[in-house]
Amino acid sequence: MRLITCLLVCALSALSLPALAAQTSGLYQVRTAVPGQQPEERTAALNRALDTLIVRLTGDPAILQSAAVAELHKDPQQLISQFGVEGSVLVVDFDPLTTESRLRQAGLPLWGANRPLLLVWWLNEVDGSSSLVGDGSEQALPVQAAAQNRGLPVSLPLADLQEQLAATPENLAAARADALLPVSQRYAADALLGVTTSAVEGKWQAQWRLWLEDGSEQGAAEAVDPAALADEVMLAVSLRLAPRFIIAPGAAQPLTLVVQGTDLARYAELERLLKPFAARLLQAQGANLTYQLNASPEQLRAQLALGQLREVSAIPAQPVAPLSPLSTDPQQVPGAPLVPVVPRPDVLTFSW
Repeated sequence: MRLITCLLVCALSALSLPALAAQTSGLYQVRTAVPGQQPEERTAALNRALDTLIVRLTGDPAILQSAAVAELHKDPQQLISQFGVEGSVLVVDFDPLTTESRLRQAGLPLWGANRPLLLVWWLNEVDGSSSLVGDGSEQALPVQAAAQNRGLPVSLPLADLQEQLAATPENLAAARADALLPVSQRYAADALLGVTTSAVEGKWQAQWRLWLEDGSEQGAAEAVDPAALADEVMLAVSLRLAPRFIIAPGAAQPLTLVVQGTDLARYAELERLLKPFAARLLQAQGANLTYQLNASPEQLRAQLALGQLREVSAIPAQPVAPLSPLSTDPQQVPGAPLVPVVPRPDVLTFSW
């Protein structure tokens, strides 16, 4: 069920990530400014591109100060499949397999390509008037470029009259997204992001709020121009989202995962979702699959939510009769005592 539909059914009581996540395109391509063609300028730009990619994949700028990243900076081209210059922009394509392997060898946590799709309500306030940024407009370009730079799949509304009336500064700053939900229903999104920007004394400022399944988070940003401001907002949002999905070395534990109701198409989707956990298929019985993997239960739940899987609760207690001397299987009989089934914390069951 879509996030927005689910919320309306639940009387707008909470926002929940539905599982419409996008495979983030261009995750391993970075575009960065390069002032000239001198070797030292190109090397500096390659290192900036590497830093951008590492933050995009780890969700932690502090990692840039680590010895592991310093080692990668000694030869960033070992991770690059190709690069070129477009005007004053260096376009760097990093090799996904090599980069991921080196980062994992360095013990760095990684955020995979399956990321929640954000519907962005971006309101610019200039000279006392407000303008909602619509998909396809010129004002959308810096927002979309910033989202790409920070590894976030986003969509923007059409900005029709009904949406403009709903996207007020008050509604975009509210703790609950109630006012935005009716006009957001037409869009497939996992979460909502509301941003209000303004120019004050030559500086651009933004107030943003991200609505998630367990409430909302908010923050502020400041920059010298709209493009830099959009990048600051998207960076802040990515850093809030990353801990929900990051696969951190040492935080995982052995888990058994049972997935019910799987067909061929769903099996392919499941393999993609479980890739960050190095899952191993143990058993396939009918439409049920059993995997062994290493993960934290919370991050596994967050990852599977991106694929529209729902967790199956523990089996209710069953009436069971005592074993007879000649039987090895208990028989369920009406009126027999209830024998509770104790859930195992290392076994998680999900269904499509």
